[in-house]
Amino acid sequence: MRMNQAIANLLPDPKNFELSDGGKNAGLFLLRNNAGLTAAIANFGARLVSLVVLDKSHQPLNVVLGFDNILGYRQRPGSYFGATIGRYAGRISRGEFKIDGRIINVDRNESGNCLHGGYNGFDLKLFDVDEVGADRITMRLLSKDGECGFPGNLNLKVTYTLTEDKGLEICYEAVTDRSTVINLTNHSYFNLNGRGNGNILDHLLQINSDFFLPVDSGALPTGKIEPVEGTPFDFRKAMTIGSRINDDNLQLKHGKGYNHSFVSGNDVQNTPVMRVTGERSGIIMETFTNEPAVHFYSGNEMEPSAGPPENPWGPRSGFAIETQHFPDSPNQPDFPSTLLTPGQNFTSRTWYKLSCE
Repeated sequence: MRMNQAIANLLPDPKNFELSDGGKNAGLFLLRNNAGLTAAIANFGARLVSLVVLDKSHQPLNVVLGFDNILGYRQRPGSYFGATIGRYAGRISRGEFKIDGRIINVDRNESGNCLHGGYNGFDLKLFDVDEVGADRITMRLLSKDGECGFPGNLNLKVTYTLTEDKGLEICYEAVTDRSTVINLTNHSYFNLNGRGNGNILDHLLQINSDFFLPVDSGALPTGKIEPVEGTPFDFRKAMTIGSRINDDNLQLKHGKGYNHSFVSGNDVQNTPVMRVTGERSGIIMETFTNEPAVHFYSGNEMEPSAGPPENPWGPRSGFAIETQHFPDSPNQPDFPSTLLTPGQNFTSRTWYKLSCE
C-alpha cells in the first residue's frame, strides 16, 4: 500500500487533463504492469506525461519531464514534452521539397525551415482513444490533406505498451491516400535520476553507432555521414554526457552541445542503439528501434519560465532520444527515403528497456 501511494504521489491528477475540444475529449490514462512500471499517457499530442520506475534502492522515480496539467502543454507548444511528433520529425530545409517533380511547400516555423511538422503539428492534436487496457493504449488521428502544407489524408495509429520485460514500446502505423513524406518520433525528455533531480551531464551514455550526421549552423544536416572516431561524438564506449560537451568542436558549437542524429542498426530486438545510466539512481535505459537513425539531444536550449504555467525545466535538465529517419531526407537523395505512397503501410517501433545496476 505504501509503495502504491508513493507511485501515486509522482503522477499528475487525471482531472487536470480533462478538456473538451471540437467534440473530442482530452484525458490522462494510467498504464501499469507486473514489472513495476507505471506510465501516464495523454491523448493531447499522444504524449508520455510520466514514467515511474524503481531505482536501485527500490524507490519509485518519475524519469520523464513534463507538466502536471494540460494547460502547460497547450501554452508551451515549442517544448514538445513527451509528444508524438509529425508529420515530419526534425527539420525540412526551407520548408519545401519535391514529390514526383512537384514542389511542396510546408510550414516554415523555425528560422525559415519546417521543424517537427510545422505550426500545428501532431503534438498539438487531440487524438481519438481507440482502445485502453491495463498496460496498453491505442490512439488514432486523421491528419487531413494540406495540413501544415503536407499532401494526403494520413491515417495514423499510435500504441503505447508496457512490456513484461520492463519496457515501454511505442508503435506507429500509418497509411495515406496521396504520396507524402512521413517521419514520426516521440519527444520525451528523460532524467534517470528522477524528474527535477539536477542535470543529466553525469549520466553515462553509450551509443552503438560508428557514424553521425554533421549539421550546419542552422542545425540542418549537411548531407554527409561521417565517422564518430576521433570526435566528441564517439560514445561507442560509455562516457558521461558532459565529458566533452564543451570541447572546441565546430559541430558542438552548431548544436550548442549534442543535437545530432546517429546512424542506427535498425535492430528492434537484439542490439540497443543507445544505453543511458543514471549515475545516482542506477536506472539503465536501453533504446531499440527499427528506424535508421536516433537523434540525441542533450537539452541545450531548454528554457525555464515562471509562467503561468510554470516551466521549471532549465538547460540540460533532461535528454531526448528521438528514433526516426534522417532530418531533411526529402531534400537529401542519399538519405533513406521518407516517402509514403498509397497502398504502402508505414510502421515504426521503438522500445525503451528499463533496468537497474
